[in-house]
Amino acid sequence: MTTLTEADAIAGLRDALGLLKDREQVAERLLESSARHSFDPDKELDWDAPYEEGKWFWPPELVSLYDTPLWKRMSEEQRILLSQHEATALASLGIWFEIILMQLMVRHIYDKAATSAHVRYALTEIEDECRHSKMFARLIARGDAPWYPVSRLHQHLGRLFKTVSTTPGSFAATLLGEEVLDWMQRLTFPDERVQPLVRGVTRIHVIEEARHVRYAREELRRQMVTAPKWSQEFTRISSGEFARVFSVAFVNPEVYTNVGLDKREAVAQVKASPHRREVMQQGAKRLTDFLDDIGVLRGVGRRLWKSSGLLA
Repeated sequence: MTTLTEADAIAGLRDALGLLKDREQVAERLLESSARHSFDPDKELDWDAPYEEGKWFWPPELVSLYDTPLWKRMSEEQRILLSQHEATALASLGIWFEIILMQLMVRHIYDKAATSAHVRYALTEIEDECRHSKMFARLIARGDAPWYPVSRLHQHLGRLFKTVSTTPGSFAATLLGEEVLDWMQRLTFPDERVQPLVRGVTRIHVIEEARHVRYAREELRRQMVTAPKWSQEFTRISSGEFARVFSVAFVNPEVYTNVGLDKREAVAQVKASPHRREVMQQGAKRLTDFLDDIGVLRGVGRRLWKSSGLLA
């Protein structure tokens, strides 16, 4: 005989399933959008135009040291140079993350019907991410700042995550990597203080990433309803741990050395900066609100997110 608790759980599951959008319909709409709004960065952007004197490579308010005591001592030229190195470091981080994402997407569709719209859109997204990685690499090569690989520890953690991640865990990590940068890029591409090439790169990325976010959100919402309890709990913990890794890897500390600053002093001031904390939390807010709504930010996972600094 079904108990009242079990009956309530079954009813709750039915209600939640009723809120889920049809997977194939979502994919069909995303495929239509991809057909209308996809870009070839090699043709869309003027890669040969010289950088403009006095323009930033990232909005100053989004540079990690903004409004710190060290920032106030820096010359305008050194601040702009730091913005170039941080933009390059973020492009390097983006390549690392998108290579992980492409592997997770291939794993997700491995045993699904290749003729489905859901799988066809996943392959379309992988195409997008290949172009984005090449675009970021070309942006790095275009400037004077070096490529900034993530630390060896984070390389190994990324390799471990790719191996053990569940489907909902993969989509939660996907959203973390996409939405914080997306928020920053939405502030960057209309900002006329920023170099035109950087604005062009961020504009393409924002338009195409909007589809990726929609796909990941719909699938994660579905997974947090239909996945086994152990998988849901693993997603809460793994996403919190990934948030901790992401928040540390977000700015490569070598950028400070390469623009003539004391790395230890700079890192300490960034960690203590109320402005920087507010920027990162604001960048993650849309995501954390969504994760909270679908039940990811609970228990140990919520505490890990708080310790990452991305959740107030």
